[in-house]
Amino acid sequence: MARTIVFVNQKGGVGKTTTAINLGAYLALKGKRTLLVDYDPQANCTSGVGGVHGAKGVYEVLSGSATMAETIQPTKVENLSLVPSSIDLSGATVELVDKEDSNGYLKRALEPVLPSYDYVLIDCPPSLGVLTLNGLVAADEVLIPLQCEYFALEGLSLILKTVSLVQKSINPRLAVGGIVFTMYDSRTKLAQEVVQQVSDYFKDRVFRTIVPRNVRLSEAPSHGLPVCLYDPSCIGAKSYDSLARELIARVEGGEAGELAGPGAKAAGTEEPGLFAELRRGSNG
Repeated sequence: MARTIVFVNQKGGVGKTTTAINLGAYLALKGKRTLLVDYDPQANCTSGVGGVHGAKGVYEVLSGSATMAETIQPTKVENLSLVPSSIDLSGATVELVDKEDSNGYLKRALEPVLPSYDYVLIDCPPSLGVLTLNGLVAADEVLIPLQCEYFALEGLSLILKTVSLVQKSINPRLAVGGIVFTMYDSRTKLAQEVVQQVSDYFKDRVFRTIVPRNVRLSEAPSHGLPVCLYDPSCIGAKSYDSLARELIARVEGGEAGELAGPGAKAAGTEEPGLFAELRRGSNG
């Protein structure tokens, strides 16, 4: 049965979709049958892997006009498949509210295809609305891409509070699989402090691999390619290759359950000094 991972951050521009695409691509290159589910109406994940726009996708699944299996597309990466999205999905936020057990719609839709994959990666919109909640209910664990800047940290407490509520009320198996630092610029003092402070507090929940700012990572989606096909020698590609190896070791080595089970601490509420220190550091 597939390990289902949802990518969540309510702040846009933190590398969430980039991480979903490229982590998925490198998992696939390592022989893992991987399914990317584009659950964002912006459909950037679909564009980023060269998905066919206008084909049946996740909106048709939610509206009942297609099954999940009927929407799956192959990609240019062997072992990597895609369930595409479209702007139509934005209407699902209204439609789902009126449906019974609206939070479990994606989970039920995915269940028939899970045995066909090793990993299912769900890319959610930059919000904590009904679509993201669907993703959290469907997932085994949540992966949080965190930009190495102060404002990206401010929303981390809210993400973890939401995860904790889902754990307690809807999906008790949900774990915080890890935090991935993205867009790291070693030249800035703040980026170094963000990594240090968050790593000190969250410890094993932080992935050792840090994804730097990289022009090739930004260029690849415009060609409809993961970075492994666009420029496999760039530092961004090597970082996601490393991240995929680390994720496999954690999940298949049995570490994921130890990272954070129900009741994970929410930064900024139980340890308010964390972000205060970061603020002081940025001013210094």
